[in-house]
Amino acid sequence: MPALACCVDAAAPPGYAFAGDISFPAPVAFADVPLPTADDNTSHWSPSLSAALYNVDGWGGPYFSVNAAGNISVRSHGSATLSHQEIDLLKIVKKASDPKSVGGLGLQFPLIVRFPDVLKNRLECLQSAFDYAIQSEGYGSHYQGVYPVKCNQDRFVVEDIVKFGSPFRFGLEAGSKPELLLAMSCLCKGNPDALLICNGFKDAEYISLALVANKLALNTVIVLEQEEEVDLIVELSKKLCIKPVIGLRAKLRTKHSGHFGATSGEKGKFGLTTAQILRVVKKLDLAGMLDCLQLLHFHIGSQIPSTALLADGVGEAAQIYCELVRLGANMRVIDIGGGLGIDYDGSKSCDSDISVGYSLDEYAAAVVRAVQCVCDRRSVKNPVICSESGRAIVSHQSVLVFEAVGTSSTVGGASSAFSSPYLAGDLSEDYRFLSEAAFGGDYERCLVYTEELKERCVEQFKQGTVCMEQLAAVDGLCELVRKAVGVGEPVRRYHVNLSVFTSIPDAWGIEQVFPIIPIHRLDEKPSVRGILSDLTCDSDGKIDKFINGESSLPLHEVDGGGYYLGMFLGGAYEEALGGFHNLFGGPSVVRVSQSDGPHSFAVTRAVPGPSCGDVLRVMQHQPELMFETLKHRAYEYVSQDNAAVLASGLARTFDRMPYLVPLSSFEEAAFPVSDEDEGVQWSY
Repeated sequence: MPALACCVDAAAPPGYAFAGDISFPAPVAFADVPLPTADDNTSHWSPSLSAALYNVDGWGGPYFSVNAAGNISVRSHGSATLSHQEIDLLKIVKKASDPKSVGGLGLQFPLIVRFPDVLKNRLECLQSAFDYAIQSEGYGSHYQGVYPVKCNQDRFVVEDIVKFGSPFRFGLEAGSKPELLLAMSCLCKGNPDALLICNGFKDAEYISLALVANKLALNTVIVLEQEEEVDLIVELSKKLCIKPVIGLRAKLRTKHSGHFGATSGEKGKFGLTTAQILRVVKKLDLAGMLDCLQLLHFHIGSQIPSTALLADGVGEAAQIYCELVRLGANMRVIDIGGGLGIDYDGSKSCDSDISVGYSLDEYAAAVVRAVQCVCDRRSVKNPVICSESGRAIVSHQSVLVFEAVGTSSTVGGASSAFSSPYLAGDLSEDYRFLSEAAFGGDYERCLVYTEELKERCVEQFKQGTVCMEQLAAVDGLCELVRKAVGVGEPVRRYHVNLSVFTSIPDAWGIEQVFPIIPIHRLDEKPSVRGILSDLTCDSDGKIDKFINGESSLPLHEVDGGGYYLGMFLGGAYEEALGGFHNLFGGPSVVRVSQSDGPHSFAVTRAVPGPSCGDVLRVMQHQPELMFETLKHRAYEYVSQDNAAVLASGLARTFDRMPYLVPLSSFEEAAFPVSDEDEGVQWSY
């Protein structure tokens, strides 16, 4: 008998019959299809196969890999990391999330793990790439980068960049008044030659603040984004008696066609046209301040896909730079803006918004050659090359770790017990057709008949002639048939302890794809495919687009021991853009450095995520008054003996993060149940 025939023959539950007195025995195992066992997941699988499946080496190298235990390893020093210096990410997660009573830090998920050593390595690699290109090409000046703080304004990230970048004069870029204030403060401890680039729309207060930064001996450049700003600079600099250093942003004709190219080209949001640049030069000349114009800035767009496009844009900008020199400006710096992309999917593709077809060395070489070619041809001194490479600097330095708390229930199997003894009589003919196809081995017809059977059963359910048990029995039968013919289980929905809108907003807002994989159990073969569904009450709170164009992710069964996933390369923008949908706040954060200890790491800082009270304050609520209201209510409606304890539990809730807490971690003392309240169950 064909295996599928056994499946259909065994599809009905014990004592369950279809109309027409066609009875079936209890379910039996498929004759030709062995049931999977626990050993099947590991006997023919290895960590290296998981690394290939998720393309870890493609997008993660040289900072992330899969170790022999099947966990993600972090290589903090990149390719220079020694084997004993590799950090097991799961051990960090356990240290952070385990209760304090067993030596953990007691932090709740979701969790951001920061690696300052990775950040340092990214800065060093960027600087080394330009240094090598400049030396190789015999370029007549140097590279001096800045970090655009909009990518991640976290205090420790910015302070680390200033500290790590000090040996090579690395500076900061600001695009608003608060960003300028933090940049000024941080650069007071940086290299005095580090640039402070002031971008963005400006009013009198912004320009005055930038002029004050200049007075404080910070190497400040005010970049004109709009033509009108030059009048304010001239007026305020004379009023404050502070000579400014001025740059201007050119609106290039070069444009790339990807999503991130919308900020470039003639219709870009920022920058001056050729005619506007000429008018600015004339105004500065008339004001006797043309010598203040020293920097040219431009931005082709984020995630520049190829060095060919990069060289084209840089070459155009270099021509504008040389023209400004010809017009009498005291030009010194060409700021190529951002655009240095990262390879989110490891494909090294030039035709994708989530990949780039070049390395750091190739990027730097293309920039240096393009500037040098134009300047040498025009007999113009080679300028200092500046870049604003934020995404490439901070993306790798943090990992977002979150827990899958469950999966969507699969269709109930036909072995479930039902109280109703009969299926609707009209379904017996469909079942007969299915049986004939099964016994004949016609699997394609079997799928057709199962769908017809299911559709008819649904219609009868809507009419009230079929009950829920009968509907579930047909669902179970259809599922058994699909598995038997090799169609497999439908994609599952994994429920994750996370808010997409808060922690991965670009996945929702612009459908940005990040590498997301399990951080452990990679020595086991994934047995199902799934999409991720967050905690918010919003149908858009999901992730169903993954790298390599996949609409689902290979995953493991969720067991009782915790199943942890990591989102990588998300260190830029996600934290700054995250909102408070459903009043879910940001993640907990741990800062981890490589050390010589037994686990190769040391947690140097641990910060719990915002509490329920914190996120309520964001929306102008007053948690203290709310608590007093609820406390008064407790004394009014709950027995006197329990009111104080109940109020204590309410206070704890205000102090906890809004995310789910495992039952094993829930402190019973928060909401104890007295004898008179027996039967009431408190849970998260």
